[in-house]
Amino acid sequence: MSGAIDFSQMTCPRPLDNGERILLGHGSGGKMSAKLIQEVFLPSWNNPVVSALEDQATLNMPDWAKGSAKLAFTTDSFVVHPLFFPGGDIGKLAVHGTVNDLAVGGAVPRFLSAAFILEEGLLIDDLRRIVTSMRSACEAAGVKLVTGDTKVVDRGKGDQVFITTSGIGWVPEGRSLSIQNAQAGDRILISGTIGDHGITIMSAREGIEFETALESDSAPLNGLTEMMLNACPEIRCMRDPTRGGVSSTLNELAAASNVGIKLQESRLPIRREVRGACEMLGLDPLYVANEGKLIAVVPHDASDEVLRVMRRHPLGTNAAEIGEVVADHRGMVVMKSVIGGERVVTMLAGEQLPRIC
Repeated sequence: MSGAIDFSQMTCPRPLDNGERILLGHGSGGKMSAKLIQEVFLPSWNNPVVSALEDQATLNMPDWAKGSAKLAFTTDSFVVHPLFFPGGDIGKLAVHGTVNDLAVGGAVPRFLSAAFILEEGLLIDDLRRIVTSMRSACEAAGVKLVTGDTKVVDRGKGDQVFITTSGIGWVPEGRSLSIQNAQAGDRILISGTIGDHGITIMSAREGIEFETALESDSAPLNGLTEMMLNACPEIRCMRDPTRGGVSSTLNELAAASNVGIKLQESRLPIRREVRGACEMLGLDPLYVANEGKLIAVVPHDASDEVLRVMRRHPLGTNAAEIGEVVADHRGMVVMKSVIGGERVVTMLAGEQLPRIC
């Protein structure tokens, strides 16, 4: 695609009708998820903390709390299929996903809760394996799981295991990360290769084999985020591009900060196996989920230093600068292709890969 993009042709989706039903696409992390949040949840829970649409709520402590640190609080649910996959399982994913939602907000994760919905017929050995994996993941991330709940549903009503987690952490004084902070001239950094998790889940589900082993990137990012924030306290924001992938994360950021984002396709770090699988399956790596990667918006004059710091961490060895924040085409993401043309990168329209996180 070449030439100027006619942004006037971009249309808004129609409102939800009262007679509509929930579809898989409403859990995609893309346009349908955004509509559900905007039209159903936000009107009922209309307060500034919820309306900020961050990965975590950052709350001022009450008067009786000592010190000036803020509380960070998040919650998430995990419904991956299969339960066990190369590089992880639903238990490990639940811990990492919750820790990461806190960490990308600048918080130091401390405590987790976990609620299990178990389907009648689940093997006790499988449950024990999941719980053991969660314990190991907590130890590696430096957090404690301190409370939980268990429910059992009839056979055929739960798809083996669903896990809902919540996490609490502390935001050190002076930190104020938000997707509303991006400014023209900022640089967009990513901590590593994209699409690894989603393609690993798809390959495990469909029996697709690769020449080299491909594993989920599921990992706790709190060590990496601390290194980055110590090197550059002025980082505008960070997000982990899970459901909906890089595209949805950047579209949310562009809309929240009222800026445009320009990506460089040639700079996107993508494994050869992931790129090949996406071409074979007709998928775009920008829309595929990640579970151990982060996107950071960094002031221009600090981007090189932050990138060097990221590359010194085991989870950031493939970190790259993939684009910049611009004043043009506000609220939209545009990518310059390897052949020089440009295309609009919209949010995921529906469900691309179901049951991946």
